[in-house]
Amino acid sequence: MPPLVVVEELHHSFPDGWDALSGVSLSIERGEFLALIGPNGSGKTTLAKHLNGLLKPSHGRVLVAGMDTREVPVSTLARHVGYVFQNPDHQIFSPTVGEELAFGPREQGVPAEEVQERVARELEAFGLAPYAQVPPAVLPPSLRRKVAVASVLTTCPELLILDEPTVGLDALEQEELLQRVAAYRDAGGTVLLISHDLELVGRWASRCALLSAGRLVALGAPEEVLADVEGLLAAGMRPPALVQLSALLPELGLPKRLFCPEELGLLLAPLFGS
Repeated sequence: MPPLVVVEELHHSFPDGWDALSGVSLSIERGEFLALIGPNGSGKTTLAKHLNGLLKPSHGRVLVAGMDTREVPVSTLARHVGYVFQNPDHQIFSPTVGEELAFGPREQGVPAEEVQERVARELEAFGLAPYAQVPPAVLPPSLRRKVAVASVLTTCPELLILDEPTVGLDALEQEELLQRVAAYRDAGGTVLLISHDLELVGRWASRCALLSAGRLVALGAPEEVLADVEGLLAAGMRPPALVQLSALLPELGLPKRLFCPEELGLLLAPLFGS
């Protein structure tokens, strides 16, 4: 089966002359969880907006589900690609949470009974059922973010793009959100996650793409990309403490790979007599 997304020599220049992307090529396989990382201004969001047609290539091309994004309208791509913006307030507009979750599938022509089923499913999954009749605008930021993600998932997209979805969420809320996203992926969906949280990327992503100054400088398994401390620093990324500590493991006679905090604690405990 061909990849869901194919990006070929993608260049994008804005009207002010800024070359935001320069020759980016990559593919996104169906069912994978790809993380897009890089410093501010590296081109992450610019690249993501090419996948739903909000931006068009200056040179090169982008294929989504076999469609050339230069040749099909955004409305057509929206049936395949769900985009959760970094600021949820940029996409929430309905009078109640329930109406917000129902809007997308209704616009797609989904039968009323199935719309209700999808809305009920996501309200339950995100713990939003008590707020179904509440205006989203009065909810705290963490709940508005959940509403934004849930409202995209009710459209059942083939590709879910999440732009910094965990900003403003505490650890438990992050876990709940990513568990739901992982369930979507396990059910056959494909995820593109944009995030500065490298520990989160290392835990959830199946593959990682590193952008720097509009160029793709690394692509591979998270344990490879994130363990390359020099590569991250050269790209303008600051490796988290856990990554830096994992990089020192060979000096202790241990294999170099990424560990979650719990694993690393258990691994190092014998060395320190505890």
